[in-house]
Amino acid sequence: MLLQVILEGLGLGALLVLVCAIGIRKGAVGMVHFYSDKVQQRCIELRLTTKERIRRKAIVLKIVCLPIYIAYAWLCVYTLNGASGFLTVFWQCFVILSVMNLIDRLGIDEYWVGHTKAWVIPGTEDLMPYISKADKQKKWLFGTVGMAVISLILAAIGLLR
Repeated sequence: MLLQVILEGLGLGALLVLVCAIGIRKGAVGMVHFYSDKVQQRCIELRLTTKERIRRKAIVLKIVCLPIYIAYAWLCVYTLNGASGFLTVFWQCFVILSVMNLIDRLGIDEYWVGHTKAWVIPGTEDLMPYISKADKQKKWLFGTVGMAVISLILAAIGLLR
């Protein structure tokens, strides 16, 4: 069962990578809402985007993608795996979401953003690295805690079914 849950996490990670690839298909400025305020401001100054467009894309991502990621974990755990019981649901959700978090932290942030040119926005190179050490630490902490909290909530909701 653990292998299956890990594979489901890889599937969710692949979905995240797909969302990012679509987001930067016309250039990394398409996902500038993930960058620091300094990079966003420079993009606005360079007329590559507007504050409103950045805000709108961030909201769309939260409204569309986050529920899809949560629904994916929910469907895998309850429908595919037939899990029941608080602890079983919690650990399966936590593994799925944690695998996605690892893909985000290591595959996307560390490698794709940090070591390729795909996420470079022309005119902002002096602001690199785009993800500072402090930002990485926050992402690790809040990503891990966030996945645990979401897993707890999904497991608690499962008790109400």
